[in-house]
Amino acid sequence: MRRAIQLLCRSLSAAVMARAPSRERRATSSAPACLAPDPAATPEAVIQVYGARCSGWVKPAGARAYTIYEVIDWRLRGSGSAVAIRRRAPDARWGGNAPTVLASKRGDDADALIERIDRAAREYPYAGEYAAWPGPNSNTFTAYIARAVPELGLDLPPTAIGKDFLGGRLYAAAPSGGGFQLSLLGLLGVLASGVEGFEVNVLGLAFGIDPFSPALRLPLVGRFGAAPSNGSGIPAGITAGRS
Repeated sequence: MRRAIQLLCRSLSAAVMARAPSRERRATSSAPACLAPDPAATPEAVIQVYGARCSGWVKPAGARAYTIYEVIDWRLRGSGSAVAIRRRAPDARWGGNAPTVLASKRGDDADALIERIDRAAREYPYAGEYAAWPGPNSNTFTAYIARAVPELGLDLPPTAIGKDFLGGRLYAAAPSGGGFQLSLLGLLGVLASGVEGFEVNVLGLAFGIDPFSPALRLPLVGRFGAAPSNGSGIPAGITAGRS
């Protein structure tokens, strides 16, 4: 059986759009941004992380389509779980916003991570909860997957409110899977790692600095300065594949 998966994260503006009336959502474009490789013409495994105020996908090697794993607030009311698994374009616009690539892996390295991404998505502990602020939300979901698969080196932007929500825990690895963070219900905390740099979280808003690829990390604004040290150059979601 051929399969593929996508993870979706959204920053502040997208989280707000997700709660907008359905009529307003229908008025915005969700057309693909033509960033994802054509699965039918790409036999190798691919992992990419997107942000558009924000998305991501996974395509296994040989897969001819993408299966999306995402957290959606309104789905929780109807099914009891906010985690949705469905097929659609992996690089679709969110609320009219085109995604950009945050991180990318291809080939055998990506292929080896697929089962772990899939397992982590299915074991997400907050599937029965959703709160746009301070979490758990779609950014919490993506951060959870990234911690479980640190090889992704995922640097979620400071606009991704909810990425620092740890539930009842006070300590965890940073969302990139490296370094550490302390967080009180996603409302107050600190984070330090070789990927994100140093951040302070105040009421869910992240303020920080990346000394490795010099840049400021600001809420609402995002990253201001040099491209991230993970080499992606831009703001995340996730793609990988295997037949």
